[in-house]
Amino acid sequence: MARQATVVGSGPNGLSAAVALARAGFAVRILEASDTLGGGARTAELTLPGFHHDVGSAVHPAALSSPFFRAFGLRERIEWISPDVSYAHPLDGGRAAIAWRDLERTAAGLGRDGRAWRAVIRPLSAHLDNVVDFTGSQLLRVPRHPVTTIRFGLRALQLGTRLGGGTFSTDEASALLTGVFAHANTSLPSVGGAASGLFLAAHAHAGDGWAYPRGGAQRISDALLDDLRAHGAEVRTDREVTSLAELDWGDPDAGDLLLLDTSPRLVLTHPALPAAYARAIRRYAYGPAAAKVDFALHGPIPWANPDVALSPTVHLGGTRAEIEASENAVARGTLTDRPYVLAVQPSVLDDTRAPAGHHVLWAYMHVPAYSTLDPTDLVTRQVERFAPGFRDRILASRAMTAAERPAFNPADVGGDILGGAFSFAQAFRRPVVSRTPWRTPLRGVYLASAATPPGPGVTGMPGWYAARQALRDTANVRVEPSDLFET
Repeated sequence: MARQATVVGSGPNGLSAAVALARAGFAVRILEASDTLGGGARTAELTLPGFHHDVGSAVHPAALSSPFFRAFGLRERIEWISPDVSYAHPLDGGRAAIAWRDLERTAAGLGRDGRAWRAVIRPLSAHLDNVVDFTGSQLLRVPRHPVTTIRFGLRALQLGTRLGGGTFSTDEASALLTGVFAHANTSLPSVGGAASGLFLAAHAHAGDGWAYPRGGAQRISDALLDDLRAHGAEVRTDREVTSLAELDWGDPDAGDLLLLDTSPRLVLTHPALPAAYARAIRRYAYGPAAAKVDFALHGPIPWANPDVALSPTVHLGGTRAEIEASENAVARGTLTDRPYVLAVQPSVLDDTRAPAGHHVLWAYMHVPAYSTLDPTDLVTRQVERFAPGFRDRILASRAMTAAERPAFNPADVGGDILGGAFSFAQAFRRPVVSRTPWRTPLRGVYLASAATPPGPGVTGMPGWYAARQALRDTANVRVEPSDLFET
């Protein structure tokens, strides 16, 4: 009889772990609390019929560079859109900074800051595989590419402090980089925010740029599910797990496994969990939250700067000073009148997302944890600021507050969509300080969520690392992704 593996949670990490174990010969069972599969990679008609919105993540810069997804063949399994513009950053007065996938074109558009932009980004984008290798696992290890690692670290230290304020002399270049740093949802400037932003900015000017799947994020989940079903996996929806005691997950002595694509707090429900490990899990910090709103539109967004209409991803927040003020207010538990807004208009290049002539807009702003604020008005005002007439294009909208997010995804503690606070300390303690942070002290139980390295993003890597660790521990085999997908 095949050994059993139960995976709780069907986000990209849970599905990747399940794929790896199913291909390694385990009988896999997936338990999902929702009535649909995919976790943060889902697409649904949230507003009106025919308007397809991404429920969680929308653009996936790191998916195609993920070693697991490369071996899995994600590029070949679904259709990807690789925009000429990775992201845009409008400013007042009809100005805008544009991050073209072409680094030289971006530098040319930044005028006197073009040389500085090139100096910051080119050493990283030109060696993107090395950056992915360094950032794509836990940091308590000897880096395989020390030159790239040192460059990355020095830039993060420089730009993550007030010393980085003099790197650029124009509003455009400063805002263009700060808008990416703000993805980390932490106080700015900070080393954690800079490291996260440099990783994303390097992707913007390499390979496929900030690519996304035609048809929505659900396509990623569906590709993983197709592979799982082909290997006999069992999938159960509407199966919420609130305590490990309620699971009949198998016999650890026989090599059966339990992998958790959930908040690490779920392991606290096991009575045999050692006290020291329990204290470490309780100390693991969650950060500020995201409040999201989706719009159905009867036409394209009327951006004051027409180049912004070329970019699926748009950062709204004004100057560097405004973005930093917004993010620092959230970190203190308050809000500004002009919040940083991360917006995605996928339908500018994907005509499957809305009826002909219509569009969808996905947008979120950062808010304090557990906030009940409806973001619709503040987000609408920020879009209208840079696209006068936007309000008149709205057919319908649907908001999700930070307080509502855990009902959609229990791993989003307090509405934190990053799986834990994105701080420098927690880069090493995610969720515990260990060379094998995916392994718990409970025999056969592993953590496989974004709360483990390498952290947030649709990469499948936390799930893959958990599965790989489990295979090493129980089957005494060392595998790489390519070993599972040999043709």
